[in-house]
Amino acid sequence: MKQRGVRIAVLAAALFGINVVARLVAHFGFSGDDAAENRISIAMFAAIGLVLATVTFVRAQRVPPGIWLPDLAAAAIGGMLLTILVGPFVSGDYPFSGGAGNFFSQVWLYGGFAIVGTLLGYWIATMLGRDYRSKSLRAFTVAKTTKPRRVVRR
Repeated sequence: MKQRGVRIAVLAAALFGINVVARLVAHFGFSGDDAAENRISIAMFAAIGLVLATVTFVRAQRVPPGIWLPDLAAAAIGGMLLTILVGPFVSGDYPFSGGAGNFFSQVWLYGGFAIVGTLLGYWIATMLGRDYRSKSLRAFTVAKTTKPRRVVRR
């Protein structure tokens, strides 16, 4: 259980780290340029989606979705809360400085990219036949199609 919590916290911190890097690049490199800041935000959300897709792809191969999906969801929600509530302080703002519309658009963008990234990672693992269920079905098929040697009694 302790290892599970550490895994969730590390992934949430990594997702928040992506946000911190994006905010610092936007703040120091493109301060005042709204178009560049918007592109950096979209790139940040895409990077978050890619990280979640990669983690999903790796985890889907080893354990069933009932185990990795709650962990991934908890990490994504934790990363989102850190990104939205703590992240603005990194660049000298506060969470509602852009208004409620900006705040909730970040929630929707983060959630959308997280869901799409997770689905993409799982679909790729399933398409390649590398997910946990496909491997289990393949092992079952091999076990059932290979017949044991018949013992002949006399």
